[in-house]
Amino acid sequence: MSLIDRTRNLFQKVGTGTQNTAARVQTGATQAANTVKTTAENVGQKLNTVVDGFESKSTKATSTVAGVFTAPKGAKDKVYDGKLVGAGGQTFEPGTPLSQIPAVTPRNNPNATATVIYVNGISTDKNGQSGELQSIADRTGMRAIGIHNATEGVVSDLIQCVKDKLGKGHNPAVDTLADTLYSELKAGRSVHLMGYSHGGLITSRALKDVANRLRIEDGMSKAQVEQTMSRLNVETFGAAAARYPDGPNYVHYVNDKDIVPTLFGLGGSGKSPLDFLRDAGKGAKVHYFSEKNMFSGAHALADTYMKHRVPFDEARAGRF
Repeated sequence: MSLIDRTRNLFQKVGTGTQNTAARVQTGATQAANTVKTTAENVGQKLNTVVDGFESKSTKATSTVAGVFTAPKGAKDKVYDGKLVGAGGQTFEPGTPLSQIPAVTPRNNPNATATVIYVNGISTDKNGQSGELQSIADRTGMRAIGIHNATEGVVSDLIQCVKDKLGKGHNPAVDTLADTLYSELKAGRSVHLMGYSHGGLITSRALKDVANRLRIEDGMSKAQVEQTMSRLNVETFGAAAARYPDGPNYVHYVNDKDIVPTLFGLGGSGKSPLDFLRDAGKGAKVHYFSEKNMFSGAHALADTYMKHRVPFDEARAGRF
């Protein structure tokens, strides 16, 4: 047998072994994905009551968990993914100047001037976010504009969370927020942000995109990027993000009884072996508190997190 024949046979054996191994890996991955999907769907079937983050005090344990894991029945929400949401549930295309969007105003102060941009969590359709915007406006005294994080059902929403956690794939809400922030910063304006749950993860990813864009496209140094992004005030509530870029002024709210931020976000108030993987951002204020549990509203935005919120300047001064 010639050297060429022996080499050809060797490559054929290696190729066959590689294909067989790849096939086994693919089969195992498919089976694991199907298991995750089936489990999530079973949870969604059992928890068929849907609430948004602003459920009332009388909401039962089942509906609280459902608000985290399930999506509105029959929702056709994908068309609004990444859209800007204003007063009356009106939606606007990404890139629309904030000045052209009629914001949701506080009921007791329709002439409010300060504006906050809010990104919602999973399992919240556009109508649900509209209700959240009104609640945020009423509670903060600011005008509120939303960037919509669309829901496509529990499985798709959770898969999107994983992708955002890894910084992979395309998320329209991330793109809209990043483009909006970049445009506002380039125009010399300041922006106030709020992100809840998955919305906090979207906020983190968008901020990283903005920092990279300022560095690469505008040739800014690290110090210049941080100085530019210091015009951003950022509040997160029960966020699933563990890391945030330096520059913005951060206030993070974490309920020690809430598994979303304690497992997937900044962690709880106690020490953890995983703390080295977490970064709240330079100079961040993290307000830890302990209230309720997963089955009684620990992750609820209105009835838990917003009750612990204080005006931003007070929070930055550590006066909670």
